[in-house]
Amino acid sequence: MLDLLQGEHADLLILIGKIAGVLVAILLFVRVSGIIRYIPNDRLGVLEKLWSFRGSIDSGFIAMRGEAGYQPDVLRGGFHFFMPFQFRIHSVSLVTIPQSEIGYVFARDGVSLPPTQTLANNEMADDFQNTRHFLENGGQKGPQRKILREGTYAINLAQFVVLTRERTYAVRLNQAELALFDNMSQLIAERAGFNPVVIKDAQDVIGVVTVHDGPALPDGEIIAPTVGNEAGEPDFHNNFQDAEAFLRAGGYRGRQYQVLVDGSYYLNRLFATVELVGKTVIDVGTVGVVVSYTGRQGVDQSGEAYRHGELVEPGYRGVWTAPLLPGKYAFNTYAGKIVPVPTTNFVLKWTKEQFGQHRLDENLAEISLITRDAFEPLLPLSVVVHIDYRKAPLVVQRFGDIKRLVEETLDPMVSAYFKNIAQTKTLIQLLQERSEIQAVSGDDMRTKFAAYSLELQEVLIGTPHAGTGQGIEQILIQLRERQIAVEKVETYKLQEAAAIQERTLREKQAMAEQQTQITASALSIQVRENEGKAKLAQTRQEAETIQVTAKANAERARLEGGGEADRIRFIGSADADKIRAIGLAQAEATDKQVLAYGGPQYQLNSQVLLRFAEAIENGRLPLVPNIMVGGGKGEGGSGNLVEMLLAMLVAERTAPQQVAPEAGRTN
Repeated sequence: MLDLLQGEHADLLILIGKIAGVLVAILLFVRVSGIIRYIPNDRLGVLEKLWSFRGSIDSGFIAMRGEAGYQPDVLRGGFHFFMPFQFRIHSVSLVTIPQSEIGYVFARDGVSLPPTQTLANNEMADDFQNTRHFLENGGQKGPQRKILREGTYAINLAQFVVLTRERTYAVRLNQAELALFDNMSQLIAERAGFNPVVIKDAQDVIGVVTVHDGPALPDGEIIAPTVGNEAGEPDFHNNFQDAEAFLRAGGYRGRQYQVLVDGSYYLNRLFATVELVGKTVIDVGTVGVVVSYTGRQGVDQSGEAYRHGELVEPGYRGVWTAPLLPGKYAFNTYAGKIVPVPTTNFVLKWTKEQFGQHRLDENLAEISLITRDAFEPLLPLSVVVHIDYRKAPLVVQRFGDIKRLVEETLDPMVSAYFKNIAQTKTLIQLLQERSEIQAVSGDDMRTKFAAYSLELQEVLIGTPHAGTGQGIEQILIQLRERQIAVEKVETYKLQEAAAIQERTLREKQAMAEQQTQITASALSIQVRENEGKAKLAQTRQEAETIQVTAKANAERARLEGGGEADRIRFIGSADADKIRAIGLAQAEATDKQVLAYGGPQYQLNSQVLLRFAEAIENGRLPLVPNIMVGGGKGEGGSGNLVEMLLAMLVAERTAPQQVAPEAGRTN
């Protein structure tokens, strides 16, 4: 029984083993034969047909009619069933282009490019996700004009190779082909082609575009004209971003006249490269004269009498009549040049080591002269020039640029003019008559400059200095010594005048200091004069009053005097009688007094002594003086008053008595 069970178990194991082997064989067959395939949703399958009843393809790379080879259609996510051992499935990634990057497409199959074409035409075949449609519509092999923007694409990587910054999407075929794509990626990277062209406003640059595909420029042209840049046009290429529209509009390969300004541009760098150049800046105080190298032949605007090249309207080939005013311009410097012309006054200096701000005179040097007396001085010179901005194109048309005008025309003209003047002047005259020479030369050269459309503002002549010989230095020393002597004389004169002026000043200062008193005195005099005049007037008035009063009083007195005279006459007569009576009485009394004193002499002495006594008493005079000054009595001399009085008294007492004549007796 046990043996029977063991035998059945062994048979079961064998059966299971056979079944498992069959299943493994089936699975292995399915795997190897490729009957069933699964494609993840984030990938796709590229079909390679290993055999076909239609045989192999005759030409090309993609089997468009079911032949053996790479098939145009791809497998998307899910399970797929195939004929055993007929297909090989290449599982590839979806193509992903990151944001702000560009993908480039290379077609392995399609119509061959003609010799004059650089990139494949995508005007009809532009769908890289539909290989069959691309090939049936005449898609061309090689690098494509159309680029891939950011996004994810299900592209048959057997037909197309996609180049991005990070990787190359392709079904690997052989090593030589990989080297080709590596070189292509390197070229695009060198041109910064995996990123859009970004021109920032702060950089002050523009993009000059060079197109590498399309018809060649006509003979004689160096810049491709602008085409299809108007938004309303059917072939508007939007700044070279649509290569097919650019070529339909008639664009040429080569450097383009149209430039790129601020913004972002998604350009196929295999189709067009961009060179960033600075914007043209016209500074304040200058204008830019445009000399265009391209454009149609214009009509000369300079007139019949002025033939120095083509002066044309803007947009034509030649010198433009309208200069560019100060500002920034997106000017393509490969299509022409802008000649800056200063419109402010600028100075040209004929000095070896100095030059003006514009450096137009950096190659000028002092003018070598030969004077009439055989001196050879060097003359430094400065000339102030102005150019009318409206005449700037005429100047550029005639001379090419301002520096060439200065070096090839103005320098020899000015040098020759002053050489001619120097030959007629001695060195001393050249030094001393500098202002006259400067004025005359300004007038003469102003006319010469006007012939070149220039305005001469000023001619400034410097001091000549020694050239080859040193004799000029001795002349200058003598002139300096002479001038010093003249200055000394002038200084002494000024000092003398200053001394006189100082004296006058001091006098005036002293007078000013006394001015108060002088003013007060003058006012006092004037006041007194006015008072005198007032008094005079008053006196005159009083005199007139007195005269009138006197006349009235006189008349009154006359009238009163008549009566008074009669009264006085009667009174006088009475008084006279009275006095006569009194006098007679007094005479009689006196006579008796005289007789009583002893005679007239004694009476006289008595009255004299009485008067002296009254005088001494009233005057309180001492009888004896406090100071006695005496002297000897000589003959005929006199003593003092006391002695005289004593003498009179003694004489009176000692004199002999005389008999009065009336009485006839002695005393």
